[in-house]
Amino acid sequence: MSSSYGGLLRTPGVARIIAAQLTARLPNGMLSLAYLLRVQQVTGSYGAAGLVLAATSVGQAIAGPLTSRWMGRWGMRPVLILTAAICAVTIFTIAFVEMPVYLYMIVGFVGGLTTPPVQPAVRTIYPKMVTSAQLTRLFALDASAQEIIWIAGPVVITFVSIQISTVLGVIVPGVLLVVGGLWFVLSPEVGKVRIPRSRRSLGAVLGKRPVILATLVGLLLIGACAATEASVVAVFGRNGPQAGIVLAIWSIGSLAGGLALGHIPVGPWALARRMVIVAIGITLATFTLGNLWGLSFWALSLALLISGLGIAPALGVMSAIVASSVRFSETAEAYGWVGTGQLIGAAAGSAVAGVFIDQSGAFGGFVVAGVLAIFGALFAIAFHRWHPDLRGRDSSPIPDTEPLPVQPS
Repeated sequence: MSSSYGGLLRTPGVARIIAAQLTARLPNGMLSLAYLLRVQQVTGSYGAAGLVLAATSVGQAIAGPLTSRWMGRWGMRPVLILTAAICAVTIFTIAFVEMPVYLYMIVGFVGGLTTPPVQPAVRTIYPKMVTSAQLTRLFALDASAQEIIWIAGPVVITFVSIQISTVLGVIVPGVLLVVGGLWFVLSPEVGKVRIPRSRRSLGAVLGKRPVILATLVGLLLIGACAATEASVVAVFGRNGPQAGIVLAIWSIGSLAGGLALGHIPVGPWALARRMVIVAIGITLATFTLGNLWGLSFWALSLALLISGLGIAPALGVMSAIVASSVRFSETAEAYGWVGTGQLIGAAAGSAVAGVFIDQSGAFGGFVVAGVLAIFGALFAIAFHRWHPDLRGRDSSPIPDTEPLPVQPS
């Protein structure tokens, strides 16, 4: 298994483009928690911080598919540069300027609206870099590395914001956005691949059931992760490294699961099985905080380790089923919808958990996380027929075809 991943990384450009896009996307997994801690410190309320995250998620919901389609019209590099520049300004504004909650919400909305569409760009590039036989494995590898964004990223923010300052906690993702964005934009692969302009109307790709499945399950999955992250911070507070250690253990579980399951053929129950693992682990985490067991650092760590085993594999399956179900000209928009779902999940999960944490403490936040994970698993089970069977099939996007004029003989 390791040799197959090693051979994939030796493919020209693959290791570089994975590293560049991960750096550029790392702020996506940091900003929700960074904003939550920063605004909560300024206002004294998790609920107020939740409003800022909600405004950010609205902007992200609008931006995802829209900016992805723009890349087919104006090219990847112009769209990525413009959105990254504006988004970086909003991040540094929230870091350095103390404002009323409504102004934080406005700035957060603009930042969400200009979230760079790196994920749709790179997942449109991948099918042009490897053979169809390697593509599913590349998506699995990408998903395993992606856990750095959604799990290890918050570990960094937890340490920085709690041990140093919440201002620096917001600055770090802003710097990564700029550095990673430039690295990705200047990568040769970004200039080599041209996304064909889609001939269908915005949103038409949602007529593909696998895209709907990946978008909604991704929203619930990442929402559960974000709620869990906020709850872990609420459990251990701002003193000591315990929260960061627990989140790091969770990250290890996700990485191990992604690498262990990434080579397994993707059948119609693949996503459901992985989501059940996530739901079981997060539900167990909720019970570790109950009156029966009391607070247990190791019990919580073990429960999250179990849930982590399903996270990266689930994300890899989502990428594969989307790629195999749409035309190449529609891949950017399709991944835009999937990315929007994940970003909304990250912001909304933190926001709703913040409200419940204010009311019921960390236990309330874990309840939110558990409910989201369970609904994600139930949705994947109920609609498994929307899930294509990729065993023995090419998972590359459907080629675009055009009618050719025929000259009369």
